[in-house]
Amino acid sequence: MFPWHKIDTVLLDMDGTLLDLHFDNHFWLTLVPQQLSQQKQISLDAAKLLVETAYHKVAGTLEWYCLDYWQQQLGLDILTLHYSLVERIQMRQDSMPFLMALGRVNKKRILFTNAHPKSLALKLEHTELANGLDAMLSSHETGYPKEHPQFWLTAIEKYQLNPARCLFIDDSEAILQASKKAGIGFQLGIKNPDSQKGHTQFHDFPAIDDYHHLLDELLNLNVE
Repeated sequence: MFPWHKIDTVLLDMDGTLLDLHFDNHFWLTLVPQQLSQQKQISLDAAKLLVETAYHKVAGTLEWYCLDYWQQQLGLDILTLHYSLVERIQMRQDSMPFLMALGRVNKKRILFTNAHPKSLALKLEHTELANGLDAMLSSHETGYPKEHPQFWLTAIEKYQLNPARCLFIDDSEAILQASKKAGIGFQLGIKNPDSQKGHTQFHDFPAIDDYHHLLDELLNLNVE
């Protein structure tokens, strides 16, 4: 699928790409409206409309991903609510074999996530994800989300990357597009970010629903 001899570094999104997006979807689309409905004593439908409107207003910006922002906007203890759902934080079944295989063939593995540092810390605490990574960067450290060109300029400089020799994997086509514009050489989409939902269709990039599709390629590299 990829010319692995031309790839030194694999850049990976977290939620939906390495972790099952079910946790986040359930949290933001089910738990938050439920809590808001109780707190404001409004119907669940009214609460859903309220949060969807609020989400839509800042979609694609750093605020969209910021726990502190939502705590202030919604008047809910967002971090405490995160802790109430920790049993739903799960890695994708195929993530760790893939990350380990990349390590064995000396590909550098860097996490590029829009997740807030507090959310990132929580997910690292409840999964073995850190064992499969060489470095990690939350977009909040750069001041820009991955959708923004400045994120890529900052990240490329921080890790001294040759962007043409990087593969970036994400479940968002818009963010894959941003990486391509920034000069990242290879892109791969994830069609099934949420284990409880159907597949997403990708139009401009190759996409898979299981990292095992790539393991044979990496295994052959190892033999060579």
